[in-house]
Amino acid sequence: MSCDAETKKDQVWNYLFEKYKILDEINRCGKYEIAASDIKEFYEPRLMTKFDHNINLPRIFIKNNLAILPVSRREYVISHFKAYESFEQDDEENVIKLSLPNNLQSLDANRISSETIAINCALASGILNDFIDDGELYPTVSGRMKSGEFDFMIQNLISSDLLQVSVKNSQIEIDAAFEGIESLSLLEAKMDISTDFLVRQLYYPYRAWNEQVNKYVRPIFMIYSNGIYDLYEYKFSDSELYNSLTLLSHKRYTIENTDIDMSDVQGIADQINKFVPEPKIPFPQADSFERIIHLCELLNIQNLTKDDITDRYSFDARQADYYVNAAQYLGLVERTRESGHSTEYCLSKLGINIMRQKYRERQLNLCKCILKHKVFHEVFLSCQYGIVPDKETIVQIMKRCGIYNVQSENTYIRRASTVSGWINWMLNLINI
Repeated sequence: MSCDAETKKDQVWNYLFEKYKILDEINRCGKYEIAASDIKEFYEPRLMTKFDHNINLPRIFIKNNLAILPVSRREYVISHFKAYESFEQDDEENVIKLSLPNNLQSLDANRISSETIAINCALASGILNDFIDDGELYPTVSGRMKSGEFDFMIQNLISSDLLQVSVKNSQIEIDAAFEGIESLSLLEAKMDISTDFLVRQLYYPYRAWNEQVNKYVRPIFMIYSNGIYDLYEYKFSDSELYNSLTLLSHKRYTIENTDIDMSDVQGIADQINKFVPEPKIPFPQADSFERIIHLCELLNIQNLTKDDITDRYSFDARQADYYVNAAQYLGLVERTRESGHSTEYCLSKLGINIMRQKYRERQLNLCKCILKHKVFHEVFLSCQYGIVPDKETIVQIMKRCGIYNVQSENTYIRRASTVSGWINWMLNLINI
């Protein structure tokens, strides 16, 4: 797949916008309501309207500052909605360490393959009790249900106006709910790291249950990736305003041994006396090593094409291309077979072995995969007092080491960002 190729969703929405003159109608009335049956003429509506992150939106939506929200089981509304919210990043947040009860045999902290299992581990280990802090918790409602009827206002992205939306029994899905003494916590769980989220996933369940119980309803977002749980609690200060959410609390947890110090990483570097030959594939342009690990987590569950990665997770087509190539560069991922017109990717034997390891062993072996490449090894050894060298120094090291098919100065500088990002990831391990 070319990283500039249109996805199936792009093609279908281009057809729909042209057939129903959607942009003209939005310019005239401020919104366009589309029936599920109109979408189904081209493709399955559920797949054509699931955009958990802003990056997943079809190009025609992004180009025109549009988003889509369900208003019933059979209708959706398209407008200039501010539908997404960015996560507030705080990498310096201390990680709280808890553990699963010793007598549990059916839950394994190292084998969390779904949101449901992640939630069960969070409950059994005491993560949810610590975060919610509302006495004994009881799991209550979950799964798909009707939203009920309500109206709300939502911010217009291209003006200061508020748009009104009326919802009538739209389908909602709650991953888990826990009732305590004074509150009902509604949990949205993801194993998909991203910089933003679709507020609807918190807001619709909140509106549905805020009118059914007398207790305080608490929308909570939980992300699990690479042994770390990130929990975010939000509050809607105005229940009728979609964009009134504020972050009340963010905590990070783990139920694995995350103790890594500088001597552990330095020891791996010292043991390497033979470097792997530079692969005949593009030198990585994938600055976030956390996202490479996340990609490996996804492939540890099932094989995927680049289209799958783009459609289902918080990668666009270009990122999917870059991160798959980066994982191949490290020997963690390989092509497995052709699926239709697309190539499927899977974990290599090395990737499978590493992803099955416990947190500490997994991180150190990932460090080894990086440091076995001469350029990363030399940059790591050039770090002074835990500080990565500047890009100019990294570029000089890259040129000295000789990397595959990089010639222009601008390309060297872009690739230097990846080298810096991966070395910083290694150095940050000692802070978890």
